[in-house]
Amino acid sequence: MLRSFARPVVLLSGILASLSLQAQNAVQSAPAQSPVLQTNAQAVSVDVVVTAPNGDAVQGLGKQDLQLFQDGKPQTIDLFEEHTAPAVPLLIELPQLPAQTFTNRPAVPESDAVNILLLDSLNTPEADQQFVHQQIVNFIHDIRPGTRMAIFTLNTKLRLLEGFTTDVSLLKQALDRKAAAPGATMASHTREDDLRDKEEVAIIAEMTGNADAYNNAAAKAHARTLADQASNMGGERASWTLAALQQLARSMAAVPGRKNLIWFAGTFPVTVFPNGRNLQTLSDGKDIGVAVRQTANLLTQARVALYPVAAHGIMVDNTTNADSAGQPLGDDFEKAPNQESAANSANTAAMQQLAHDTGGKAFYTSNNLSQSIGSAIQNGSHYYTLVYTPPSVQPDGRYHKIEVKLTAGKATLSYRRGYYADTVMDAKPASDPLPPLLARELPASTQILFQAHVAPLEPQPAVDAPRAGGNGKLAAPLTRYKVDLVINPSTVALDLAPDLTHNGKIEVALVAYDKAGQAVNWTGQTLGLGLNPDSYAQVKRVGIPVHLQIDLPATGLSLSTGVYDLTAHKAGTLEIPVPAQ
Repeated sequence: MLRSFARPVVLLSGILASLSLQAQNAVQSAPAQSPVLQTNAQAVSVDVVVTAPNGDAVQGLGKQDLQLFQDGKPQTIDLFEEHTAPAVPLLIELPQLPAQTFTNRPAVPESDAVNILLLDSLNTPEADQQFVHQQIVNFIHDIRPGTRMAIFTLNTKLRLLEGFTTDVSLLKQALDRKAAAPGATMASHTREDDLRDKEEVAIIAEMTGNADAYNNAAAKAHARTLADQASNMGGERASWTLAALQQLARSMAAVPGRKNLIWFAGTFPVTVFPNGRNLQTLSDGKDIGVAVRQTANLLTQARVALYPVAAHGIMVDNTTNADSAGQPLGDDFEKAPNQESAANSANTAAMQQLAHDTGGKAFYTSNNLSQSIGSAIQNGSHYYTLVYTPPSVQPDGRYHKIEVKLTAGKATLSYRRGYYADTVMDAKPASDPLPPLLARELPASTQILFQAHVAPLEPQPAVDAPRAGGNGKLAAPLTRYKVDLVINPSTVALDLAPDLTHNGKIEVALVAYDKAGQAVNWTGQTLGLGLNPDSYAQVKRVGIPVHLQIDLPATGLSLSTGVYDLTAHKAGTLEIPVPAQ
């Protein structure tokens, strides 16, 4: 169990001198972060899309043309920036790293906006998935040169098909990889994938010490997992959807600029901000409120705007169709059309709220999904960033409403409608927060940036030496690996104490998987960071070093590495190959 590897708090000052020039380069090459909302910070950043009645972007506005309010009170705009898509996108190449050294820093240049396609087969009937796939292929075929895009899929968990690229051939290959398999739809998933995903959930539950709660129905009724938090919002689908949105936001944290998330689904089972009747639901259900608030905070911090797209195109009442095979939604055929109409209305309302509250736009009135993608990209390519300093906000979890108005003229304004103040409930997670982020094939989390170097330990320990790692049943022969992490200190909370020391607390962990996706070994530790002024200055220059060891069999393995900031509740993860022996 990962939790059993926690060690006493340690100081870093004694091991800083051993860091190499490679570590210094890792810190110095880290990108500067654009101003974004942090729930424990004063500055609040709001991206605003301004659209004229004819649908064109309104350009050339100044700070004097917009008014900003929080909870109904006017706010002073401290920073005002206009952003538009460049005619020729900038390219970037990360510095060449030494052999077997990896980084979770994304290879994305400074950009005003990037675009993400999310193909959601979890919330989409199979009948609609092939339609969505073909529409996206059509769009990619005619995509405007230079459009930067990434493609994710969602079934029971989030997967990255292709990272940010302007290379049309790579996007096409990503869509075709699984579409070429017999019976595969939406370039995504098979039933075998679903079974493997569920097995991984069980593995993670066991590793985090929650196996009894996972397998015992009585305990499940009281467990405070994400699935239980979302039980009143549609059960497992809502739980997995929330988890996917959180993971996607974590993976986008180090990507500069606005992210336009174009989300294809048949139904949208969750909303992430309070509005109307949903506000009462959140107030009554504290567990649901925690999960939803965490999702909203992560999307806000990552500057993600949602563009929901109905996978089936124009919504219709299928129970009145000749090909419905006489299968109405309910037991009473006469009531079925009204039931489906109500379901469509609820789904449309969810799409509108997701878009409205995050600054995006919903698409559900067209069967031309390819055109919807282009409209979403165009809508999110030109925007204004407003940064203001609100009055003192208590960390009580309260939702603070944001309103932006034009001082003159008529236009449609799209922007995030508010944020949650931080709350002490976040400081006491119900279970270890890092292991679920280390599941196999998850996109890298980039809230915390680091480099990882993996190599066999020299010399190897004696054959009868105690095993390194938590799997005591691991059979010989084994190779012991050393894993050296160098963490970017600017992405970790190091609070200044009255005695002039900088203090923080992080958890680091490793999970090794074989080709079948089974966890073969794992290890981790908790580190208390207590840095005097000299040590803090050195850490800022060369990074935070962490050294781990783990025993592994000589087979093709992947190693999920992770860092979690227990103070700021941020994560950095990366799955890397283990060098063959």
